[in-house]
Amino acid sequence: MIKHILFDLDGTLLPMSQDKFVECYMTLLSRYFIPHNIKPEALTSAIWKGVGAMVQNNGEHTNEEVFWNCFTKLIPIEREKMEPLLLDFYNNDFNQVIKVTHPTTHAAELIHTLKGAGLKLYLATNPIFPQCATYNRMRWAGLSPEAFEEITTYESYHYSKPNVLYFKELIERFQLNPKECLMIGNDVEEDTSIQRLGVKVCLVTDCLENKNNLPLMADYKISLKELAAKASGTGYF
Repeated sequence: MIKHILFDLDGTLLPMSQDKFVECYMTLLSRYFIPHNIKPEALTSAIWKGVGAMVQNNGEHTNEEVFWNCFTKLIPIEREKMEPLLLDFYNNDFNQVIKVTHPTTHAAELIHTLKGAGLKLYLATNPIFPQCATYNRMRWAGLSPEAFEEITTYESYHYSKPNVLYFKELIERFQLNPKECLMIGNDVEEDTSIQRLGVKVCLVTDCLENKNNLPLMADYKISLKELAAKASGTGYF
């Protein structure tokens, strides 16, 4: 019996084209830092290398620590000066990125239904963003942080998708039984790696990501609208 549901955010509860999201995000980020004499090419390169470092994180440090260790080697500004600027961006200009996403009421309906049914919900979004950036994306999707037992962000996690150790860290932190869990996501590579722990996977097909053309080995495949309807109707979970 399913008691715990893990949700991806980007492309799942917040429909979007990942490519358009990244393009808009990086454009705004580069523009924000121009007055601070950081060239766009250098900034985006440092950001991507920082993301790569988080993806390769071996668990010795949080993703936050790994990111800044990498980033400050590439951009000659102390973290003490750079971090407040980056957080200001995420709290303000970053919110313009909502224009390339496609929020839907089905996400909030689904969360409300499952929460009301007594299920425990966890936002298992890739922890490569600060908490403020993740909370803003949740707000775009019409979601409240209070609905979730956990929201994974770079401040407190030591691995990233598709590393199965990211999911293992979350499951062990809350002492979950994998057989009582369901992962709902949209990225074939990132979200199905949890199957190695014995967790079933539901792929939301609206914004399906499968860049490496991997086999669709999910236990369920369904649109977000259909998922919300099934949750409220037939006891799908």
